[in-house]
Amino acid sequence: MRFLFLFALLCTIALQPMTVGNTAFEAEWPQWRGPLRNGLSTETGLLKQWPEKGPAVAWSISNLGEGYGSLAIKADRIYVQGTSGTANDAKSTVFCLNRADGKTIWSVTLGAKVDQDKGNGPRGTPTLDGDKLYVLTENGDLACLREHDGSLVWGKNILKEFGGSNPRWLISESPLIDGNKLIVSPGGSGAGIVALDKMTGAEIWRAKELSDQAGYASCIIADVGGVRSYINFTANAAVGVRASDGKLMWRYANVANRVANCTTPVFADNKVFFSSAYDTGGALLNLTALNGEVKAEEAYFTRDMMNHHGGMVLVDGYLYGFSNSILTCLEFSTGKVMWKDRSVGKGSLTYADGMLYLLGEKQLVGLAEANPKAYVEKGRFPINDRGWDSWAHPVVIGGKLYIRNQNELACYDVKAK
Repeated sequence: MRFLFLFALLCTIALQPMTVGNTAFEAEWPQWRGPLRNGLSTETGLLKQWPEKGPAVAWSISNLGEGYGSLAIKADRIYVQGTSGTANDAKSTVFCLNRADGKTIWSVTLGAKVDQDKGNGPRGTPTLDGDKLYVLTENGDLACLREHDGSLVWGKNILKEFGGSNPRWLISESPLIDGNKLIVSPGGSGAGIVALDKMTGAEIWRAKELSDQAGYASCIIADVGGVRSYINFTANAAVGVRASDGKLMWRYANVANRVANCTTPVFADNKVFFSSAYDTGGALLNLTALNGEVKAEEAYFTRDMMNHHGGMVLVDGYLYGFSNSILTCLEFSTGKVMWKDRSVGKGSLTYADGMLYLLGEKQLVGLAEANPKAYVEKGRFPINDRGWDSWAHPVVIGGKLYIRNQNELACYDVKAK
């Protein structure tokens, strides 16, 4: 009986979420823009109003070098890309940090750091899958690492292997994992999007009808009428390929500009929204499946959402994002403008517990209601100016707000008391 009691007790303990402080480890953010790549956090019980100087800082670090990537978070660890080394021998690096205090557990260099006139170093976000971590650098070095210690499982350079060229502002994609496949967009001839075996890096297929150069966006998954698709924004168009074999099923160019297509598309209810800046706009496409393929048809085009790279979130039928420097709310199904506000200036955003978490590129963090009736701000505070625009997307998980700003990463306590 004593053995059975101890066994039951151990099972009960094993089922409880592990915590550090008041951070529940079941709350995870395993990839770019969260579990579903939509910028939506499932967090609840968060502050609805910030103190005058902003929420309390749980911890902060300043050793990440350079870069614009966001975070992947799992259990007691955080994964983020940056740079390390000397000025004459700087490397593109991935860091594994302790979630409780930000201290480095391990770091691995993946290739040479690349400099650019809009900021140096990596732009992507690592992707967690099981006990593996997938990382793509600004120069096309793709690596599968063991997340425990950073040891290499396999690696390759996707530009060299698939004949792609690095776009002007460097590769900014975050790898997508779907089942046994890893999806990236090298942009080579007949290899605009490719699928690799996630365990070995071997090619499964390439989108032979797609030769667009890579844009700066990341792929998402869309199931439409039983047809699984990968959707991305290339340098030339919005595109959808079939997940099973990479067949190009649809292509829509009206929403693309000739400078930089950056924003991850937003998919819901067999519809997908794309947006780009540089005097272009946004478009909602209706997706329909027929005979094992998906077709796309424009539902509307709007010049009221020119999102550069800060992303958009869809909440209860309303789309929120920065149209250039103006935070804008649109009705998703119609494109009707609900409101516009200068807010924190041009920036990026994520959503949690009824609120928009905003990071203005000029080092201003804000909190506003996800309210289609009006812009209602609930707090703002400044962060350090590190010499470059603040472009990394914020993350809200486990009662914490994470803001990456070049070499700095700060963790704020946003849990309601």
